Amino acid sequence: MAIEKINIEQFLQLAQQHPVLDVRSPGEYSHARIPGAQAFHLFTDEERKIVGTTYKQQSREAAIKIGLDFFGPKMRGMVEEAEKIVDRSPVKDDVLKEADRKTKVVLVHCWRGGMRSAGVAWLLDLYGFKVYTLIGGYKYFRRWVLSQFEKEWLFNILGGYTGSGKTELLKQLNVLGENIVDLEFLAHHKGSAFGNIGLPVQPSQEMFENLLAVQLHFKASNGLPIWMEDESQRIGTINIPQSIWLQMRKSILYFLDIPFGERLKHIVEEYGALDREKMISAIERIQKRLGGLETKTALQLLSEGKIEDAFRILLKYYDKWYLKGLNNRNDVKELCTTISLNKVETAVNAKYLLNAIPNNSIPKKLINEHGY
Repeated sequence: MAIEKINIEQFLQLAQQHPVLDVRSPGEYSHARIPGAQAFHLFTDEERKIVGTTYKQQSREAAIKIGLDFFGPKMRGMVEEAEKIVDRSPVKDDVLKEADRKTKVVLVHCWRGGMRSAGVAWLLDLYGFKVYTLIGGYKYFRRWVLSQFEKEWLFNILGGYTGSGKTELLKQLNVLGENIVDLEFLAHHKGSAFGNIGLPVQPSQEMFENLLAVQLHFKASNGLPIWMEDESQRIGTINIPQSIWLQMRKSILYFLDIPFGERLKHIVEEYGALDREKMISAIERIQKRLGGLETKTALQLLSEGKIEDAFRILLKYYDKWYLKGLNNRNDVKELCTTISLNKVETAVNAKYLLNAIPNNSIPKKLINEHGY
């Protein structure tokens, strides 16, 4: 069974159906990877270092021999692990089920489509897997990622002051069949000083870019606009790529105008139960911009358990900074459409928003199903 070398577009498409085995070292994998790829290390970090050093200081042949010393004892275990990965990977396309019962399909890549992926591909092919390898490896994938950020995208931006329920509304738009990319979900951060409390550790900048590029690629395949939440360029420790952020700033913004009291109620519900010490630390981090007196008052109210009063101060602070960012947009009057809403009610607000947009893309089937 021949090993097939395929380009990145083919690779990503097949990755929707079949497991991707990343044979790079643990350090390479943990830093960043192709989204969805599973760790399938040929060498440990130390083994990779030894092979690389031998290649540079001695010769290619000497490096290969040392690599084979490391590879040989692992062969059986790697075949068995590949079998387990394929067996537990769900087949998403009914048409492929019968074929997949007969042929175990895997996609393999290393750093640049060199000896590591070739060695593992040879082993799995010899055993009976159908193997595809990525031309150029992860290095080529990274070039593809960066090229996605230079494309022109069609965005709809969901804006509004803090507490407007933008993230929940974005998820509801997804349920209704709209294209969405949730930047805060990809970044593991909600954007504010409290944004990382209770969430996983943020990915590396490179991993965030990988996730974003793949999502943009697949979400835009139907030619419809992509909804994203209005964000600062920085989300926690992550930066939205400059070219994407500038496109967001030039896109149509649908501003959710919801009364302060309703937003305050929503914020208290969302953040009120968070770890108190972490909340205090978050307030202290914005002390310079919040102001000494406001910081002291907010911390005092928080210590007394007066959550709503503390967040009232913070919400006014975030409203001021959001308004400043909004006014810094070019052509804000031409690009901003205000959607006036009474409450933070996700299902109702999603319906109202889509009805306010001419020729919105919500499928009729979903309109009927949801009674909209």
